[in-house]
Amino acid sequence: MTPRLTSRMTIDALMRRVQAAGGFATVLAKGDETAGAILLLCSERGEPQVLLERTIDLDGHYRWTPCGPQDVESDGSRDSYMRRRRDSDPDLWLIELDVADAERFAAETTGFD
Repeated sequence: MTPRLTSRMTIDALMRRVQAAGGFATVLAKGDETAGAILLLCSERGEPQVLLERTIDLDGHYRWTPCGPQDVESDGSRDSYMRRRRDSDPDLWLIELDVADAERFAAETTGFD
């Protein structure tokens, strides 16, 4: 089995890289340090673009998969989705990244699609 970074290490790396690139990153809700699921709210200039979740494929590789409501700009539906997910999984991390092309940035930083 291939060794994997903990959830906390993945998040810390993402946040440092975003901040080094002049962006903004914050933890909206802390989850399990070792193996908590990760949900990213990717924004650009304060405008939400996409919700991504770290998932694992059949080959055992992580991917960033779009999730949640299609209209992430709708504060109500986006916040409701994130709240429901957090209520059903208290180990879930909620992270906001505000950087140009955040989805690509997350994939490049973590080394998975």
